[in-house]
Amino acid sequence: MSKTTPATLALAKAGVQFTLAHYDYDPNAERVGLQAAEAMGVSPSEVFKTLMAELDGKPVCAIVPSDEEVNMKKLAAALGGKSAHMMKPADAERLTGYKVGGISPLGQRKLVPTALDELAELYDEIFLNGGQRGLQIRIRPSDLIKALGCVTADIVR
Repeated sequence: MSKTTPATLALAKAGVQFTLAHYDYDPNAERVGLQAAEAMGVSPSEVFKTLMAELDGKPVCAIVPSDEEVNMKKLAAALGGKSAHMMKPADAERLTGYKVGGISPLGQRKLVPTALDELAELYDEIFLNGGQRGLQIRIRPSDLIKALGCVTADIVR
């Protein structure tokens, strides 16, 4: 497994401190974020998943705890739109350059508006996908916000 991905390169370029955590990715897991948390021995609420959606026909990214579900109305409101829905997996892969199960909000092919759920700010550090299956980035929420230029809001159900 590579330790260098577009996500880690983006953080290094931004001068943001982070560490990497590897885990055994289970391609048959029903929920990737929950499986990652279990494999790493951390709380699912500290492992954030990256979800790609469409807001008024344009791509956006939502980052939420792995044990939560994104609320599309709240996501739309947080990013100043009217209507959001999940992006098809093939479209998410094409847009981001990552495979489903390994999509990171960092280092995507195209910068898109991104919302981080405010629950991230309850932790000193959170985990999120590092750009490949089985790789997580451990980072301070404030550094993630700085690196992405994202908004924080209540975007879960």
